[in-house]
Amino acid sequence: MPAPRANTGPESPPAASKNDSLNTKDLRRILGSSFLGSVIEYYDFILYATAASIIFDKVFFGNLTPGLALFASFGTLAVGYVARPLGGIIFGHFGDRVGRKKMLVLSMMMMGFATIAIGLLPTTASIGIAAPIILVLLRVVQGISVGGEWGGATLMALEHAPANKRGFAASFANAGAPAGGLLATFLISFVSFSTGDNFLTWGWRIPFLFSAVLIVIGMVIRLKVAESPVFQEMDAKAVSAQKERKTPISLVLKHHSKTVVMTLVASLGFYTCQGILTSWGVAQAVGLGVDRSFVLNSKGYAAMITIVVCLLAARLSDRYGRKTILTVGAVAGMVWAFPAVALMSNGTGWGFMVAVLVGNGVIQGILAGPIGAYISELFPADVRYTGASLAYQSSSTLGAGFTPMIATALAMSFGVMSVGVFWVAILVIGFIAIRMSPEGAALEHKQSITPTNKNSINA
Repeated sequence: MPAPRANTGPESPPAASKNDSLNTKDLRRILGSSFLGSVIEYYDFILYATAASIIFDKVFFGNLTPGLALFASFGTLAVGYVARPLGGIIFGHFGDRVGRKKMLVLSMMMMGFATIAIGLLPTTASIGIAAPIILVLLRVVQGISVGGEWGGATLMALEHAPANKRGFAASFANAGAPAGGLLATFLISFVSFSTGDNFLTWGWRIPFLFSAVLIVIGMVIRLKVAESPVFQEMDAKAVSAQKERKTPISLVLKHHSKTVVMTLVASLGFYTCQGILTSWGVAQAVGLGVDRSFVLNSKGYAAMITIVVCLLAARLSDRYGRKTILTVGAVAGMVWAFPAVALMSNGTGWGFMVAVLVGNGVIQGILAGPIGAYISELFPADVRYTGASLAYQSSSTLGAGFTPMIATALAMSFGVMSVGVFWVAILVIGFIAIRMSPEGAALEHKQSITPTNKNSINA
């Protein structure tokens, strides 16, 4: 594909930037699409995380001891997170070259296929070792899909929005994640209650099969949205330049590797909170005898708080800066880590509820709000999908993907409070990265071609 002309001036603002309002019909449709698309994608993805905590160890790994079965189940969960950076690279490549919208449609179709197939998958008791192998392969498809979803949904909202409200607009993609988790948690809780003893036999399949309904709704809405104006402008310049354009991932690795590492580390605290609170913590509480439905409902209430706090934190980041709000979230997480681990491990329902309402609801919400805009604004438009997706999804792999396994191993070897030590250490590292990075919204580097950028972290 032809390359855009070298340009040292700032990227021209999209048409929406001429208007400080987010209340135009087209922009409301864009934000709604980003939100709903993320709801559906993360409904499927987080549904699996919940199932890995309380279902799959019994259904697909019932021939192992309880501890090993849970570890293996979390291993399949981690596989999806390992695949997310690959999805970010693949979808980012085509999203930066052929458009954001097309990739969002494809990612939703892939996610729907994988989730429905999991709902139809025979158990290990029926087809033997083929069952967990197929489960892992379907989890890889889920990981690749969600790896492409976040970058596209975030950029579609951010690149349509006025410059002074980009943080708030971009947060709709992240707000969709807890909303999808909320839907998944409440549905699996309702099905667990309704099917009773049959839940582990066939009831658990219902939430996975319900994904088909969501996919149809999401596809209808997503097909109606307009392509990002920033991409349209960049693509028009590329056609007029008549030059071959380099592969986005090669540009990212050559010119923006430091930016990738910095934003990856800065995002780790957010994903570590998610892995400990919504996966390991759920398994910990249920394993200590807390009622399963109560645990899932508590997790759902926390997701409600996350949505509100996420949007509020993003709005504040437009006023006070992304780094300021992320710093507040990181410090709050350090303070809450040890009390949260103790509460999740005391064997009481109220302990788990308090831990997730504060940790998952408030602290993770603060970190989720600005993170999309914070990462995206540090990459120029021609590699933004690829660079932002690679950083964010790699962080998800290291953070949420491996955290439940690490926490399980630490608790078994050194006691549960070692999980708190691990949690605080990750937050400290993330805090340092946040403070060392520039404020993306204040940079004047948003050129349409990477090599001329003089203001990036790598410069």
